[in-house]
Amino acid sequence: MKRHKAAVVGGGAAGFFGAITLAAHSPDTHVVILEKGPQFLQKVRISGGGRCNVTHSCFDPRELTKRYPRGEKELISPFHQFQAADTVRWFEERGVKLKTEPDGRMFPTTDSSQTIIDCLLREAQKVGVELRAHCGVEAVEKTDAGFRLRLTNGEQLPCDRLLLATGGCRTPAQGALALSLGHTLQDPVPSLFTFQIEAPWLRALAGLSVPLVEASVQGSKLRERGPMLVTHWGLSGPAILRLSAWGARELSRFDYRFVLHVNWLPRLSAHDLQSQLEQRAKTDAAKMLMNTSFAPLPARLWEALIGVTGLDPRTRWAQLGKANTRLLAEPLQKTELQVSGKSLNKDEFVTCGGVSLKEVDFKTMESRITPGVYFAGELLDIDGITGGFNFQSAWTTGWIAGRAMASSLKP
Repeated sequence: MKRHKAAVVGGGAAGFFGAITLAAHSPDTHVVILEKGPQFLQKVRISGGGRCNVTHSCFDPRELTKRYPRGEKELISPFHQFQAADTVRWFEERGVKLKTEPDGRMFPTTDSSQTIIDCLLREAQKVGVELRAHCGVEAVEKTDAGFRLRLTNGEQLPCDRLLLATGGCRTPAQGALALSLGHTLQDPVPSLFTFQIEAPWLRALAGLSVPLVEASVQGSKLRERGPMLVTHWGLSGPAILRLSAWGARELSRFDYRFVLHVNWLPRLSAHDLQSQLEQRAKTDAAKMLMNTSFAPLPARLWEALIGVTGLDPRTRWAQLGKANTRLLAEPLQKTELQVSGKSLNKDEFVTCGGVSLKEVDFKTMESRITPGVYFAGELLDIDGITGGFNFQSAWTTGWIAGRAMASSLKP
């Protein structure tokens, strides 16, 4: 019989990493993962379009923390213990090689999230972790010996240590256990969402991607550069997702209704753009605006932006004149778009909010309120921008919690 029992509530990335680490470092502890749903690692399964964006190729701990709108300061110590390079090594030591894409995102070479799921399930089995699906936790009670969990099937489960890794607080129920143990929650709001924009001319460009834009929110300091994708409901892509992450709370206060400015040519100054347009009026004098491309803009976008100005696309460059040249330059560097709401991938989206970070010791991930309780993953008020950063914080906080729990159970 094993002398200790530890329960992990939540069968996602953070819960599995914490459970595996704990069991590996404390063979004398019986570790059980309690998952209320029918499947383990469901978010791992669907992430990255089914490929699983495991982490990001940012191997400097301080630099890594800068990718977290919430949690940047608190993650400095954890990332010095376990960072992206450690994640890569951990998986490769278990036969899973990762590859790096041009934007820094790292995926398994198989391009399949099942590879990551199989690895975690295999490792959990190897170190003796018990897996219980369809097994939610309704309540937790502090006892003299540790904790007693009341499960959805009516069972009472005692444990010496408890790891809460229930995921983002998309509903009040997901933070209920933490609240019952004396913790406070920062109000959850969505992060990493796309923008709904009704403009017909923009929606007509659905499917078009632009490699580099600068997007900013009128009346705020929010500004991001990166690729952008036009969708049938508005705008998406890394620039928009990052903007939504850094502005999660501010955009919530705006009720997701605001004016978005898009600079389609952020590498050009206003002066350089004006010079290029005036030069084009000389070199392409006899050509119509619609029949000339303006690199690096896609041809469809160039023609649409001409239309935004009210100019006739059949106008010849020689006919523009200085006033119309300035008119043409305006939407190229400052298209104004009215955002009317947000769109979410209900399965994948990240929440901003969760357990207050000041109530957790980030050297161990143990509660400062209730000793013996540990936290990992999105249940904490930590969230990263898109690109593998949310998984990295899950691996890191799970690993630290598992090690600390194991250490606390040693005689």
